Amino acid sequence: MDRSNSLPKPNSHDETPADLIRRTTSATLKAMAGRPDLEVSYASGPGYVRGVEVRLPSPPRTILAGDISRLRGTADAVALRLRYHDDRLHAGRMPHLPEARKIYEMVEQARVEALGARLMPGAALNIAEVLEQKARAEGLDRATCREQVPLADAMRLIARERFAGLAPPPSAAHAVELWRDEVEAKAGATLDRLKDLLHDQDSFSKGLYQLLHELDFGVDQPSEDEDDEESEEGQPAQDGASAGQEKESDEAGQGKQEDGETQAPGSSEGSGEQDGIEDGDDIMLMGAGTEEAGGPSRHRPDPASNSQAVQERLYHPFTTAFDQVVSAEDLCDTEELTRLRSQLDQQLSHLQGVVAKLANRLQRKLMAQQTRSWDFDLEEGILDTGRLARIVTNPTHSLSFKYEKETDFRDTVVSLLIDNSGSMRGRPITVAAMSADLLARTLERCGVKVEVLGFTTRAWKGGQSREKWQAEGKALNPGRLNDLRHIVYKAADAPWRRVRRNLGLMLREGILKENIDGEALLWAHERLISRSEQRRILMVISDGAPVDDSTLSANPGNTLEKHLREVIAYIENRSPVELVAIGIGHDVTRYYRRAVTIMDAEDLGGTMMRQLTSLFEDED
Repeated sequence: MDRSNSLPKPNSHDETPADLIRRTTSATLKAMAGRPDLEVSYASGPGYVRGVEVRLPSPPRTILAGDISRLRGTADAVALRLRYHDDRLHAGRMPHLPEARKIYEMVEQARVEALGARLMPGAALNIAEVLEQKARAEGLDRATCREQVPLADAMRLIARERFAGLAPPPSAAHAVELWRDEVEAKAGATLDRLKDLLHDQDSFSKGLYQLLHELDFGVDQPSEDEDDEESEEGQPAQDGASAGQEKESDEAGQGKQEDGETQAPGSSEGSGEQDGIEDGDDIMLMGAGTEEAGGPSRHRPDPASNSQAVQERLYHPFTTAFDQVVSAEDLCDTEELTRLRSQLDQQLSHLQGVVAKLANRLQRKLMAQQTRSWDFDLEEGILDTGRLARIVTNPTHSLSFKYEKETDFRDTVVSLLIDNSGSMRGRPITVAAMSADLLARTLERCGVKVEVLGFTTRAWKGGQSREKWQAEGKALNPGRLNDLRHIVYKAADAPWRRVRRNLGLMLREGILKENIDGEALLWAHERLISRSEQRRILMVISDGAPVDDSTLSANPGNTLEKHLREVIAYIENRSPVELVAIGIGHDVTRYYRRAVTIMDAEDLGGTMMRQLTSLFEDED
């Protein structure tokens, strides 16, 4: 099933290219998985699979080839997992050691993809393209020693190569070689035996224990009696059925989770489904889906009691149908934006002083790193006009050329993610808008691209999402119950002069509502990951913990805060994006590793400049 990455043309004047991509991707996923009952939706952030619900990363408004590759690779990995993988069997034999679990999960995913590659080579190519993107994002192309490459990532690619003859992506090839000799010496024969068991997941999963033992993880092969007992514990009502085909259960006292989510018996971590298929976007990404901390979009159930395990469901939105990613100009007419921008300019004069000085300091710092230097007296290159005079005085001299040396300054993009919640109303949001405006201008003069984003909700105390939940019977623990509104004030590639009016929207009455920080952070992170710049910096400005009354009233009280912590841990520990936060009157240092708290909004502009200056000084 080979599919070109060229952008398909809409087949009717009512269907946009993005709509066509969504429709064809959904149809292809269902066909590949052999599951016409799947309900496929699209939203920003990681994808997931829960029962018959599949969420995939939404294509942006401006669709590039890389966006299509990411979407198709994700969809193909999900489809192959649904087609060839038995979650009940997988979860029943999940090892307890975290690192062993990661390898167990990664090699199983290699098995699934190898089976798919034999029938659908196009799917293998799509997944390979995303693996290449992820390898670059994780910095595997710059790895120089084994400690910089997780063994689970290397095992995924070594097993994939052994099972299907698919070479590692170019950016990860050297990283794999760092581990290859040791893996081949210890477990090469076992990998050959596993290749003959690809169609038998039962025997394959037993063989994985031998593999883990040879890699010195000290796990023992489970006995047949233990297998049977674990299977009965893990799926008392659905013996022999895959987790994706389970019926939902509303009884809080049962020993399994809702929506087809299973939990490995005797483990404090999630099941194979939670560790793999639950993070649909990350199934086919290296090192994803098996982090002990839980990854960016899920909560780990506490098995201390069955009722608590049901309450502590994985973080998820009840529905994403009403979420909105919108440009600022689409929320306000031109005349009002002009008026709001004029109001912002009047306020800006009071902030110029110390902040302008710090902005100049940052500009000098960046420009110093971009100092141009030349090689002279070359035989080819750019004509050195400064030395033409000597040719006039002595025609026997040959023409002299010069060539500009490369600078060490890395291509950089900065993303400002600003809390647009109601608690920011008044002076805080005004100062945030002014500071963002000044910073955008400063960085643009230095050749550093910057984008300004905002996050809030479309309604107070739940919008159409809550209405849908109420109409469908108010299910227990429904997940996020409000409609997200993510605002793009300035895209990274948009010149400041063309979008300067947009920042005035922050001053508009009624735009600031509630804040769901975790999903906003993921959204901003995904935008940065898709960028081509070598260095990516994400600065978050917030004045409090995530709050959405509708969600918190129908779910455990720590749902939003716990998800935020997991997203932050994911970005700080596993992403190449550099994350820094500024809290206004709120201690954000308990969330973010690199953070500062200010008590007066007037200090925001100077703090932003100092934080960015320190980041660039760290590069020296």
